[in-house]
Order: sequence, then C-alpha cells, then structure tokens
Amino acid sequence: MTLREKVGQLNQRMYGWDAYRRRPDGGFELTEALYEETDRFEGLGALYGLLRADAWSGVDHSTGADADAGPVLAHLVQRHVLERSRLGIPALFVEEVPHGLMALDGTVLPVNLAVGATWDPDLYERAASHAAAELRARGGHLALVSALDIARDPRWGRTEECFGEDPYLAARLTEALVRGMQGDVEERGGFASAKAVVVLKHFAGQGATVGGRNSAESELGPRELHEIHLPAARAGVRAGAAAVMAAYNEVDGIPCSANGPLLKGLLRDRWGFGGLVMADGLAVDRLARITGDKVSAGALALNSGIDLSLWDQGFTHLAEAVERGLVEESTLDTAVSRVLTLKFRLGLFEHPCTAPKSPSAEDGRVLSTALARSSVTLLHNQAGALPIDPATVSRIAVIGPHAATTAHQLGDYTAPQRPGTGVSVLAALRHLTLPGTEVRHAHGCALTGDDLSGIPEAVAAAAASDLAVLVLGGSSARTPDTEFDANGAARTIVSEMTCGEGVDLADLRLGRAQHTLLDAVTATGTPTVVVLIQGRPHAVPEAAEHAAALLTVWYPGPWGGEAIAEIVLGHTAPTGRLPVSVPRSAAQLPVYYNHKDTEYRSYVDEDAEPLYSFGHGLTYTTFEYGTPKVVAGGAGCEVDVTNTGDRAGRSVVQLYIRPLRTTVWPRTLELRAFQSVDLAPGERRTVTFALGVEQLAQVGRDLGRAVLPGSVEIRVAESARGALSAVPVTVTVGCATPCCPADSHEGCGHQNLDPYPGA
Repeated sequence: MTLREKVGQLNQRMYGWDAYRRRPDGGFELTEALYEETDRFEGLGALYGLLRADAWSGVDHSTGADADAGPVLAHLVQRHVLERSRLGIPALFVEEVPHGLMALDGTVLPVNLAVGATWDPDLYERAASHAAAELRARGGHLALVSALDIARDPRWGRTEECFGEDPYLAARLTEALVRGMQGDVEERGGFASAKAVVVLKHFAGQGATVGGRNSAESELGPRELHEIHLPAARAGVRAGAAAVMAAYNEVDGIPCSANGPLLKGLLRDRWGFGGLVMADGLAVDRLARITGDKVSAGALALNSGIDLSLWDQGFTHLAEAVERGLVEESTLDTAVSRVLTLKFRLGLFEHPCTAPKSPSAEDGRVLSTALARSSVTLLHNQAGALPIDPATVSRIAVIGPHAATTAHQLGDYTAPQRPGTGVSVLAALRHLTLPGTEVRHAHGCALTGDDLSGIPEAVAAAAASDLAVLVLGGSSARTPDTEFDANGAARTIVSEMTCGEGVDLADLRLGRAQHTLLDAVTATGTPTVVVLIQGRPHAVPEAAEHAAALLTVWYPGPWGGEAIAEIVLGHTAPTGRLPVSVPRSAAQLPVYYNHKDTEYRSYVDEDAEPLYSFGHGLTYTTFEYGTPKVVAGGAGCEVDVTNTGDRAGRSVVQLYIRPLRTTVWPRTLELRAFQSVDLAPGERRTVTFALGVEQLAQVGRDLGRAVLPGSVEIRVAESARGALSAVPVTVTVGCATPCCPADSHEGCGHQNLDPYPGA
C-alpha cells in the first residue's frame, strides 16, 4: 500500500448523510463530496452515519433510507468505494446504536438507564442481538454503543446513556451487550452475517465529569478510575469486544485520545486487547490546543494508540506527520493492520455488498416492550394504591405533559418515528382497562415553562375521578430548530428538551409548571399515582410525600406506555430496581451508595442520604431475607428468600461486600453479585452465590486487582440501603499472614488471581 492509501484507511472524516442525495423517484445518487473524499485517499477507511436520521443530520423519511432502501444505499456507496480503491478495499460503515439502531424504521429500545433498571443481562443480550441484526441487514458493520460511562452526577445530560452508578452492574450489562451484538467471534474466526462489531464508548472516566457538565474535565485519581470507571471496559474486553472509543475527557491532565499509558499500557499491554481504538468525534483536532497544530495533534493521537479518527482533520495529515518525523510509518502500519483485520473478520473482502435478511419488526417491538416492562420501578406504594382495584376505581384521570404522547418516551439519539408508532400511557390505559371504566384526560401543563393555564382543567378531572395517574418528567427529544455543535451535541436548547448530550442541569427539580401541577392534583384528595418518564433521576420529594404511589420508568421507548399501563392495572407486577440513587435535591450531590467508608456526616440543613437508594424497587408482594451462610468451604454463600405476601413476585437478590481489614481504604458497600428469583405466595427458596475472585477482589496498592488479605463482610439484601442494616457474615480472605505490603504476594505462594490485572 502507498502511504496515501494507508492514511486513507485510518480516516473517517465524512458525515455519512453528506455522501448521498435522494432523488425524486426515491432512488439515491452519490454526491461530489463523496467523490472528492474517495479520490483524496484512493478509497475510504470508514464512513460514519450513512443511515443516521435525526434533527442534527436533517435526515427524515422524505430524504433518507428506510428499512428497505438502507441496504440499497449502503451497497451503492460500497461499490463506489471499491471502484476508487486500487486494491479493492471496502469501507467500514459505522452507525450509532445507543438504544437500538439510530436509523429510519430501526427498533427503538429503552435507553441504557432503563436497561440498567431491569437488572436483566439475558434480556438485554437478546435485544442487543436484534439491534446488531438490524444494523447488518441495512449494510452497516460497526455499532457505536455507550456502555462504559458510570453515572456519578445526574445533572449530566448523558446520564440516560449510562447503565447506572455501579461498576459491577455496568460490567454485567456490558458483557451482555458484547455477547448479543458480536456472538461467538473467536469460535467462528469471524463475525456471523447477522452480528456486528460493537464499539464500546467511552474509554474512560467520562461519567466523572465535573459539575455534571458535558465535556468538562474529570477529576479522577488512579484509584477512582480503576475501582469505578474501568471495570465495565475490562468486562467488555474479556467478553471479546472488537473495538472501543476513546473518551473526550482527560485523566489527570492527559486527554484520553493522547493517553498512551491508558490506550497502550493498560488496554493493550495489560489487558491484552487486540482490537480497534476509535477517537470520539473531533477529539483528535482538540489536541491541537496542546500540540499547536492539527498535524502534530494527529501524530500524538496515533502514537498514543488511536487507530481510527472521527471527523477530524488531524488524521488527514498523517502522511505529512510521517515525512516530518513526528510518527514512524511502522506505527501507521500497525493501525492500518487493525482496520484491515476488522474488515477481514467481517468478511467484507469476500462479500462487500451483501446483507442478511432483516429481523422481524414485531420481534423488535416485543423485545423493546419487554425491556420497558422490566425497567418500570415502583418506588413507593402507600396503602396498596397499586395495582388499581377495579372494584373501587371506575373513573381514572390521566394527566400531565407525558400522558398522551410518545415523543418524550424515546431518549436522545433517536431517529424520526413514523406517525402512529408507539403507545402512550393514555392510549394504553384506555385500551387495557375493563369495559365501563371512564378514562378522562387533561394535559395540565408543558414540560417546561411557566404556563399554568391548563392546571384548572387537570384539577377538575382529578377531583371528578377515583384515581389520578399523573405523568411527569423530562425529554431528550431533539427538534429541527435545535442548534448543534459540530459533534452533534445540542448547543442551543429549544422546545421541551431537558436532557441528552449537551443538555446539563444545575437543578434537578422539574419545571415550575410541573411542580405546580403536582401540588394541585395531589391537593384534590384524589389518590394520585405519579409516573416519572425521565433520562435522569429528578429530585421530586413532593411526589414521595404526597402521591399514593410513585413509579419511575426512565425513557421506556415507543411502547413504554403499554408497559406502564400493564403494571398500573396489575396485569403484571413491577420488577425494576434502581440503577442509580435518587437525590432529594441537587444540593446534596453526590449521593451514590458506594462512597468511601469514612465518617460520612449529614448536612446541617438537609439529609445527606438519597431519597431512594441504589437497588431499591418494590413489587406487589413482600419478601423476607434470611441471614447469609458461607458454604462449600468458603467458595459460596447461601441465603433463604421467602415471599411473605399474597401475590407472586420477583425479588432481585443483591450481594454486597463491605471490606473490614484490608490493605487499602475501602468503600462502604460494593455490589458483587445479583440474582432474580420468582416466588409464589409463601414460597421459600435458597439462593446461592459464588464467592470467588469476581466477588472478593479489590484494587490493590499497585492498582492490580486481587483478593487482598483481610476480612470481608458479605451482606445480602434488596437494596444498598437494606444492605447497611442486613445481618452480615464475615469471611477471611487472601493471605493468612500480613505479607506482601505491595500486593505482589512474593514469597508466600499466593498470586494475583485476576488474569486481567490493572483494572
């Protein structure tokens, strides 16, 4: 390959929607911009967003490629790339798949925060497999999926993209994502036709953004990074992830895209990762702030471990960087080999323009609805207000800005939906209630603003009903009049957008109008069920105080209204558990459960504890947990769980560790295992957990992960708050004598038990 051809393989500069135009007859034509790009490098390494459709790209059903046209467009572009490439090298087509394929007619899944609330990796694995099949059926190859960000500050607009605040939960869901999307790549020697390369983002520490502000600095010490922000990435690598995306943020002053110790020393050398590392959008060009120009910025990123750029100019100048001696051509060759290897593993050289049959759209709807149903979390339920008793409730008022629309159920990074797609809460309740039940509706107010003119109608509707269902929350819905940065983040917020990339909040309360509506409806005396549809945990202590029941469903996807109605009416019981702690106010942040075990004092003017803790979630029955017992010579732990209510239900049994004697300062609690168990009324079952490295290891002084010498409490409960008061069992772990102060275990026969140290 010529130097020019090599550089071309490492560039992903174009926005895919600029590569084509849709003709009046419905066909597609390629643009001059694509011709110029492929001529520039005699081919094309990768193309981002060919199928993307949203307000930023400006693509909708009138201008873009739907499910039928997607593969036609992809093949048209691929044939052009092959014609322009002297060596016949195909391009990688890279698409956003944050919660389903972000393309016209792609199945929209609940956002990651809702997936976290399911605590169900198996269900998510099936949904991820469906999303990968949709991507490949459209001609796409690489799926960009947020999985590695840990939600530590809910003011951050991208909280919805996180699986939660806990590294263990995120790790298990990241493994499920990789398995579902990629399948058995190693066994097959390549990717199956319906499987895709998953690009895990963002590596690493982006969730630690200061002040909850997007792209702000991250104040991370190495221990916080290794204990909280790296386990999900490590789990994804162990599961076989073929690619990761470097994050925007810096770690201790070093930007991730220029962080050789992170991308090469840790990721490649210590973890053994052999896949592709992609930069985030324009992240390479940002390095010019410290290098002085984009040529040296591109050289710095390549030398630090970046293989493929995204929209940058810096990588287009790599030939000049080689000529100036800023980077060795052998370094360039290594990155090119990774790009080409991925293309071979995808079978693109043999079959560059084929696509498998698209999976059933109905299967996608079933999976999306199942995730939504499993994510609905009942936070409180006074006097058994739920499920609705048809013997006492025949008139239901459905109120609020979320009640009659699906637009705000979808989350950020969502393609335009066809009219009629999805089910609102109002529509679902009208469809599922018993004949003769009167379901009335009042809008009440908008999500944002101070217009209170609709509240009297809402009050009248509530007062004339036996029960009010008040649907409040936030929205990440982008509109055509939203202004965007060059990387797609919202710059100027318009309409009702209160969450999403670039939409950070200083205050976690809902808008004035929504709070006024909440106060007015609950003041009628009519029992009120509050449903929060949101992309972050808003602080709504008034709902906890005055509502008869409180549900959070995050962004549940188009069919979330159906899932909500089924649970409110008792057709199924809620099984969701909180993946994040819910604050009382923004002033008390942070409230995550796994803080360091210090004398954590309260505030003088406010409680320091969250309103609802990580892991919390009620159902329509109650459970009793026994005291855990260590079995199998210390290799396992058993606990009896009993359904003490009169309805069947599911308990998510959570095992936490609390280190006592250890060589590093511990956290108060750390989730290390969980199991869901379905029990009939009165049924008791023994739940067994392994007590191995995965449950007992800690990050040592050398930042390696091992079972450290000391003692550890095992606590089993229904939530993090419950674990604090649960009766523990204590186990002695690691070395029997106080050896190895540096955790090296030299001279004692013990070893670092983790085959992937340094995480």
